[in-house]
Parts: sequence; C-alpha cells; structure tokens
Amino acid sequence: MPIADFTADAQTILPELIKLRRALHADPELGLDLPRTQQKVLDALEGLPLEITTGTRTSSVTAVLRGELPGPTVLLRGDMDALPILEATNLDFASANGNMHACGHDLHTAGLVGAAKVLSAHQSELHGSVIFMFQPGEEGHGGAKIMLEEGLLAAAGDPPVAAYAIHVGPGPRGVFATRGGPVAAGSNQLTVKLKGRGGHGSQPHQTLDPVPAAAELVLALQSFVTRRFNAFDPVVLSITRLSTGDGAINVIPESVELAATIRTMSHESLAVLEEGLPRVINGVAAAHELTADVSFETLYPVTVNDPAETDAALTTMREIYGEQRVAVMPSPMMGSEDFAFVLDEVPGTFIALLTTPPEMTAEEAEWNHSPRVVFDDSVLADQAAALAAIAFKRTAS
Repeated sequence: MPIADFTADAQTILPELIKLRRALHADPELGLDLPRTQQKVLDALEGLPLEITTGTRTSSVTAVLRGELPGPTVLLRGDMDALPILEATNLDFASANGNMHACGHDLHTAGLVGAAKVLSAHQSELHGSVIFMFQPGEEGHGGAKIMLEEGLLAAAGDPPVAAYAIHVGPGPRGVFATRGGPVAAGSNQLTVKLKGRGGHGSQPHQTLDPVPAAAELVLALQSFVTRRFNAFDPVVLSITRLSTGDGAINVIPESVELAATIRTMSHESLAVLEEGLPRVINGVAAAHELTADVSFETLYPVTVNDPAETDAALTTMREIYGEQRVAVMPSPMMGSEDFAFVLDEVPGTFIALLTTPPEMTAEEAEWNHSPRVVFDDSVLADQAAALAAIAFKRTAS
C-alpha cells in the first residue's frame, strides 16, 4: 500500500487524538508512577489487536502489534511523564494540579496511540511486529533504562532491528528535523565538597579556607574544558551550585560545596572527564591543603542516531510530506534524552517535530520546559502517520 495513505488514516482519527492529548495535558503526573496516565493509554488502546503488558517498577505500557506477513520487529517510543512546573498558558485545558506537560510528552503519548491505531488498521499488510513503548520517567528518572531491564526488547519475541521516537519542540509547525550521528548530548553531574578548617574571619591564617580554593576551582574547571577537548567534539560544563552554607558572615566555613552539569557528545570525551576531573579537583585542593570529596555521575549517554536508519526515515518523511517539511539538523542539541538508552541497544533515530502555533511569532514562542510553552496539537496526525509509515517501511525491508 502507498504509505501516503497513512496521512488520510491519521487525519480521520485526529479529533480523538486531540481529545486524548488534552485530557493528558489537564491531568499531568510525574516520574515513574503515572496510574491515571497509564489508564488513559490503556483505554485508548482498547479494542486494538495488541498484546499489552504493563510494568512492575513503573507505570509503563508495552503493546505489540503482530503483522500478518513475515518480517522483523521495530520499536516506537512515546514518553508520558510531566514536569513539576506551574502552568501559565491560560489554555482551556491547562493543568491545575501544579504540574505541567511542558515538554510535549502528552503529544508524544497521543501520537504513539495514533500510530498504533493506524498500523492496526493495516495489520493484514504489515510485515513483522511493532513494539509500542509508552514510557514513564523520562524527565530524570531513567524510565527507558528500567523498561529495558524489564524485558522491553523481548516483548515481541525477536529483538527489534530499529527504534524510532518523535519529540515536539518550538519552530515552524509541521517541520520534521533530525540528523545522523550524535543528536542530543549526554548528561553528567559533578558534585564536589572541599573540606578545610574554619575559623574567625579576622584570622584567616589560622584556618584552611576553602572559599578561595572554590573560586580557583571554578576557573580551573572552565579552563580544563576549553583546553582539553576538541572544539568539534564539544563539552559544556556549567557550575550551577556554589554554597558555604548559611553561617555567620564573620566566620570562615569548614567546607564549600559546588555542583555542575556537564554535557558531552562522545564516549571519548566522557572518558577524559572521568579521568581528568578528579585529578584537577584534587590538585587544586592539595595546593590549598584541603581535601576533596568528588562524585561524577553519568545520568544519560549521548543520543546517537544510526546514519542508515536516519537516512531511511528522512526518505520516508520526504515521500509523505515533501522536501519543504523535512530538514537535516546542522548540529546536535545540547539537551539530553532518555531514548539514548534504547539507541545504545538498537540502531534507530530520534526525530524532532516542530509545533509552534502559526499565529505565534518566533519571538513569542517559548521553549520546552517553560511554563508558557504552547504546542499545536493539530500536528498529531502528522506525528502518528510519520511513526506508522517509518515502521511500516522498515518492517517490509
């Protein structure tokens, strides 16, 4: 069948997808436990020819559609959790519970339901199987990793040969964008406690003052990043916390704590950080006769798109929507994405779908995670059709 037919199928169900998206938006939940969101997904999938399982450690939903023709398995992902942000959009369906779908996961969930509906209607023409991954806990809770540990990739029997996800963001409505290779940064977290000996502010010579050492360390870390890494393999280090506690102003503190977020674009850069950061920190501490407690934690790996799978997905989207609505991203995003855990196991691609309402200017459009960000849910039909078409073509190849 022509995959362009999927757009008509998706347009037919657009009103119910919008209804689902707005119900999710009005009732957002956080983290790994999303019982109301899970039930909305299960209700939306009811009656489809799917094999459905739910998670034990999360409120995940995994649904498998088995085509009637032989072929491989592919995976489609939609994340479901919201953010602890007080919404300020004034939408008719705005959240009133103190949380907000400020990253578009309500669209991701509804769009994945739409893909399941479109592909289910063509089960007799579908090769292989499709796993629909409805994931909680994308916003810092490692939900994808937990689903993998619970057997996500074995849901259809044969492991998937490819995996795909679409993520909404601001920009010209209806444009798809992606790139081969790194597409989103790895996220890492550094915490440091410099420990010395406190005392009276009038007698610094009788102390081991950690404050000037902390100031020196901030500069040393910035220099380390700019001098140890290739500019074409960027690393971004931002000190986001620096604290001596809340002691009296005339007291030199015993310790200073600082924390940083660090974004990477390669496994090689991560290895240099893991070796080099403790050495720099301990060196600065030793120069001031201090000790240092150092913790470096990798939260998310780099999201790396498989070049071949990405080229194939771009070709499919151009076939449906034309060249003017498909773009190749010139550079990766420095934000991070939980789908990286899936792409570490399965070749695939992570795609952006731009969704700013046409009545808003580029200057008015807010970014994801803003309390005022607005996504145009008329793109849900395009999202559902694109996911369905990419999966349909890949299983037939």
